[in-house]
Amino acid sequence: MSETIAKMIDHTLLKPEVTKEQIRKLCEEAKNYRFASVCVNPTWVSYASELLENSDVKVCTVIGFPLGATTPETKAFETTNAIENGATEVDMVLNIGALKSQNDCLVEKDIKAVTAAAKGKALTKVIIETSLLTDEEKVKACELAVKCGADYVKTSTGFSTGGATVEDVQLMRQTVGPEIGVKASGGVRSVQDAKAMITAGATRIGASSGVAIIEGYTSESDY
Repeated sequence: MSETIAKMIDHTLLKPEVTKEQIRKLCEEAKNYRFASVCVNPTWVSYASELLENSDVKVCTVIGFPLGATTPETKAFETTNAIENGATEVDMVLNIGALKSQNDCLVEKDIKAVTAAAKGKALTKVIIETSLLTDEEKVKACELAVKCGADYVKTSTGFSTGGATVEDVQLMRQTVGPEIGVKASGGVRSVQDAKAMITAGATRIGASSGVAIIEGYTSESDY
């Protein structure tokens, strides 16, 4: 069962001060624990791809991160560049200000720029930054992500005012239905946190504490 949970974890390291040695360690841990992917900033995609060659671990990166305030054209370029460097999953931050301004047209253009650039080459996850949204806005963001062909909706960047909550994951799952992935990220630090998110409907967990989560599960299973 711990292996099943491991396959749902994007082993994440997105701090600005991350070093090459830390990326190497992240990738080694991902291979050892058989995580779904490593999630790294775009500058590290090429290096992570080299380290993970011939493994089952995917390379995930972030687009328009962490504010979501770059233009659709910029996000499209970032996506294409990341895929060329070896990314097979991209987590984009949607234009939060446009969403809150009820400019659905711009939000659609924003998401479609990434899903079109990634089509047939990489999975797309749309980060809606739940801590900044009302429930009505969360639903709207999820609906637009589905409409624009995203593979997943994701709760948070981990760099805003809050992370994933069980209630938000439930709302997102209810909105997107069973066919679209839901990624819970931000503040998922223990096996108990991970289990709660999975029970609520998450199919991916974004966490910098992936090793602690799996070791916690293993230790729990010993009793």
